Amino acid sequence: MRMDGTPEMMDVSTEEVAAEPLVGMMDMVLLTLLGVVSIYYFFIRNTNKKEDNSALKSFTISPTQLAPRASDSSFISKMKSSGRNVIVFYGSQTGTAEEFAGRLAKEATRFGMKGMVADPEECDMNELAQLTEIDNHLAIFCVATYGEGDPTDNAQEFYEFLQNGDEQLDGMQYTVFGLGNKTYEHYNAMAKYVDKRLGELGAKRLFELGMGDDDANMEDDFITWKDAMWPKVCEVFGIDSQAQDINMRQYRLTVLEDYDPARLFTGEIARLNSFKVENQRPPFDAKNPFMAEVGVNRELFKGGNRNCLHIELNIESSRIRYDAGDHVAVYPVNDQALVSHLIALVGEDPEKVITLTNVDEDSSKKHPFPCPCTYRVALSHYVDITALPRTHVLKEIAEYATDNKEKEKLLLMSGTSEAGKAEYQRWVVQDVRNIVHILEDLPSCKPPLDYLCELLPRLQARYYSISSSSKLYPNTVHITANVLKYETPTGRINKGVCTTYMQNQRPDNDTKLHMPIFVRKSQFRLPSKPQTPILMIGPGTGIAPFRGFIQERNLQKEEGKPVGKTVLYFGCRNKANDYLYEEELTAYRDSGLLKLYVAFSRDQPEKVYVTHLLEGNKKEVWEIIGKENGHLYVCGDAKCMARDVHALIIKICQTEGGMTQEEAEQYVRKMINQKRYSSDVWS
Repeated sequence: MRMDGTPEMMDVSTEEVAAEPLVGMMDMVLLTLLGVVSIYYFFIRNTNKKEDNSALKSFTISPTQLAPRASDSSFISKMKSSGRNVIVFYGSQTGTAEEFAGRLAKEATRFGMKGMVADPEECDMNELAQLTEIDNHLAIFCVATYGEGDPTDNAQEFYEFLQNGDEQLDGMQYTVFGLGNKTYEHYNAMAKYVDKRLGELGAKRLFELGMGDDDANMEDDFITWKDAMWPKVCEVFGIDSQAQDINMRQYRLTVLEDYDPARLFTGEIARLNSFKVENQRPPFDAKNPFMAEVGVNRELFKGGNRNCLHIELNIESSRIRYDAGDHVAVYPVNDQALVSHLIALVGEDPEKVITLTNVDEDSSKKHPFPCPCTYRVALSHYVDITALPRTHVLKEIAEYATDNKEKEKLLLMSGTSEAGKAEYQRWVVQDVRNIVHILEDLPSCKPPLDYLCELLPRLQARYYSISSSSKLYPNTVHITANVLKYETPTGRINKGVCTTYMQNQRPDNDTKLHMPIFVRKSQFRLPSKPQTPILMIGPGTGIAPFRGFIQERNLQKEEGKPVGKTVLYFGCRNKANDYLYEEELTAYRDSGLLKLYVAFSRDQPEKVYVTHLLEGNKKEVWEIIGKENGHLYVCGDAKCMARDVHALIIKICQTEGGMTQEEAEQYVRKMINQKRYSSDVWS
């Protein structure tokens, strides 16, 4: 009986229904058919299936017995099933720690061990205690420090595990290498914490903590540490410490002749076709960036031979939310002329479609970047061709140099001798030679392009302090960025990857342009109470987050809220050329919201910087940070400006606050811990 609600059915009277027999002839037929089908499905079908399977098996000569696949989060199961004893965890924000981790896992093989790389975010770190079940095991942690001594995004859960967990790690063997920068106050804080905390939980340190300094020579620090670490590990494990010179390719090349163009990646970070605006799906993050339409892209400098961009990106349909002080990340595209030149140098076809597949079937990373794609796409979107190649890259490509002198030069620079280190520092670092320049200057060296794609680091997103307030601009994100362009000692012109890319994204009436972005939260925040005084120090593009802060304070003032002192110290070279947002700042000053101090370093014979103005106003500075419990913010260059400001604040605490050197340093540390002294700096 159909119960589909049609008028014909609904009009049938109850008397007519009652007059019909309960089970008619047609019903009997249908019930019989249903019974036959049921018997076939549940009994006969399965029997036939088993017979079919048996028939198929009879043609199998030697079936492979596959071990049960370990769950993705169980690194212990993977290590046991594949006979590994070394695992290298990485905490990476820009990709360097991940690169180092890969090199260490690869090198383990040269010492008779077997290693694997692991992302702690994708692992059950409670399993660390089970490492003792594996003979001659070693856990290596390559961890970078981010922000105010914080863990990187992918190491956040591991950090919380160490903080909150009481898991005993008795007997677990480990060592740690940290990646940091001495210009930052919390130099290698994450590595120091991991090393200390693992020891507190009972783990056994096999080799001393290594610390890399990106302000000096991170590569040299890493090589020095690992070259001392491996012999010690071999000694503990009782194995030969003589490294075997094995060339181990991590990825296998497959060239695709027949392919569906719709199935090729064209720059997407993870999901195929996700860069097509109509295919966008929230939530948007590092693995699923939003294609933000470029609404405004204008020049901020009024003269000179430098460029500074003001970009406004539309996020209206993205559900992305941000606060003043947050960062926006942009995925760049390499300069197309440089890409074409590199491909030509090695004599490859840019439109060849390739897939690189990990030869380690147990690795969670099946491809180095989204595959399949063309060489042009790989070198445009996924491979960092402008980064200075590290020494292991030089060692690997030396094999492909046919000229003996060129080969010897590469091997020298990739070695550990003092002469080799000095030559690498001079020829690569000081002369700023990227892989394109190296292949230009060593013309007999023509490594396979797929090997370069494997060896070179991944192209990473670039982060910029958002220069707007979501309270005023909820549907747009503003970026303020200097375009990097300079001449190297060899006479070449080097350009910033992302700023050059953004500079070219200028919309017109006929074309809509989009950039892949995501927003990263920051601890760089306005005080919760608007009446709290703030003192902001941001020369150059360091003004970016403060533009958002000022917009927000102005809005609060217009809403009738009590707004405390809002003081900005800004600096630039010339008032006529690079005074960023001059009209806006002047208007805020004239309205009574903003107290503005500007240093023009080159408008007079003697250089004048923001630190000079701060020192001249030390009584007011102390009034804000010492007497009124105000907040101090610094944004910009970490190497000189931020360091000088920090030293000056300590001095002001002494001269105006009547403190000793030790008391002043302690007071500043207290301000930092209370989030009253915040830095958003870069080197």
